[in-house]
Amino acid sequence: MSTLVKITALLTAKPDRSEELTTLLAAMAPLCRAESGNLRWDIWQDQAHPNRYVLDELYVDGAAVAAHRDTAHYKNYLLRVTDLAERTALVLAPVAVESSGSHELTSIRRHE
Repeated sequence: MSTLVKITALLTAKPDRSEELTTLLAAMAPLCRAESGNLRWDIWQDQAHPNRYVLDELYVDGAAVAAHRDTAHYKNYLLRVTDLAERTALVLAPVAVESSGSHELTSIRRHE
């Protein structure tokens, strides 16, 4: 059984770079969503700090994350993002995750 992998990235645009960052992220969205192992790739903007964005990504497993990181669009993103934003990413494993549309627990697992 494969284990879902969630990536949550927090990006804070550098001064006067928010528009460029938004353009970069918006261009990434359809490409990432088209990857076979991708289940979700959403961009959120902080209402209190409009220069702060959250990427909400979900992949079927670790192999899908590895495939994502090997794409041309991800490599281009890595080359450009450090000039545009401060970035922190969390790579997460499920502990207690509810399936979409149901109240069944998909996984209860502890990673240490």
